[in-house]
Amino acid sequence: MRTHHSIPLVAVAAGFLALTACAAPQTEGPASKDPKPAGSAPTTSTAPAAPSAKSRKATLPNMIGKGLQSAQDEAQAAGFPLLKSHDSLGRDRNQVLDRAWKVCTQTPAAGGAVDTATTIDFGTVKLEETCPDGEITAPKPAGDTMPDFVGQGMKAVRGALPSNASITVKDATAQGRMVLQESNWKVCTQTPKAGAALSGAPVAFTVVKTGESCP
Repeated sequence: MRTHHSIPLVAVAAGFLALTACAAPQTEGPASKDPKPAGSAPTTSTAPAAPSAKSRKATLPNMIGKGLQSAQDEAQAAGFPLLKSHDSLGRDRNQVLDRAWKVCTQTPAAGGAVDTATTIDFGTVKLEETCPDGEITAPKPAGDTMPDFVGQGMKAVRGALPSNASITVKDATAQGRMVLQESNWKVCTQTPKAGAALSGAPVAFTVVKTGESCP
């Protein structure tokens, strides 16, 4: 008869656990990742330096005699984005096509240390016109009396009168032409005459084209 020797189950389990513990891989702790040398400073982002007061000043070029479009481009390239223009002949014409106009005056004048927030104003005439010796200003708004509008551009004259004024405009010549674009016509006669009271009565003008003489 054979004798069977059994190994206690508890002893086998204990031995298995001991072997597993010895074979378990070691894991890296947080401190082992991306080690930094002792005493190194933390990484920070540097904000851009605030612009100095001098950065708001620039040299304004002299653009008198240049085409309006070229002058505008040059002013913007020099750091002046705020631009406007007006009719140097006082006729209140709009500079619809900038390339068809040239610069007679500029405000402020060319020079250094000009604030780039300044609005540059160009006084202009059409390419085929001659710049006046001095700026011809458009008529000021009429008050209670009729100004002297003779010789002035009809468009500017209309702008100087009250918006509710009843205005008639006719060709001063015998041709009976229609006055379609008032900025191209000038006043020959006016009713009422200069100095008369503006009481709401209709206002009438006779006109000729700008390059013509009044009859």
